[in-house]
Amino acid sequence: MATASLTLILGGARSGKSRHGEGLIEALPGPWTYIATAQAWDDEMRTRIAEHRARRSPDWLTVDAPLALAAAIAATPPGRPILVDCLTLWLTNVMLAEQDTQAGCADLLRACAGRAGPIVLVASEVGLGIVPENALARRFRDEAGRLHQRLAAQADRVVFMVAGLPMQVK
Repeated sequence: MATASLTLILGGARSGKSRHGEGLIEALPGPWTYIATAQAWDDEMRTRIAEHRARRSPDWLTVDAPLALAAAIAATPPGRPILVDCLTLWLTNVMLAEQDTQAGCADLLRACAGRAGPIVLVASEVGLGIVPENALARRFRDEAGRLHQRLAAQADRVVFMVAGLPMQVK
């Protein structure tokens, strides 16, 4: 990852996105910052969060940022490698909080562009399935797709994960 300062990792559920992102960051000198966007709304999510935390070494500093993602990126010391996991949950949180998604995405893009140091963004690709049946789900799919396109254009590297295998897209 020496030349790529912004990496976007996309893929389906349980495709190995997070583990691949962690590996990219851990190949760099620590300490590392893990910006987590998940909220533990139920036992299943609490278990997923615990699994993610358990596999990370103590060299990781975890910052919880379910909504204020751009601010968390900006507050991370310059040069420190960052993993954001995941944009899909962050966008869900923003939409459910009825915040301005356009402004939030613009803030995120600015924070990434202004970052002095490597950053890896993990996101679920949600545009490969059937058209969702309800308006909120369709809006989410569209917002995520637009965000991914804008980040991919800005990224130095884009990786698509399939069955634990990284496919270099850009």
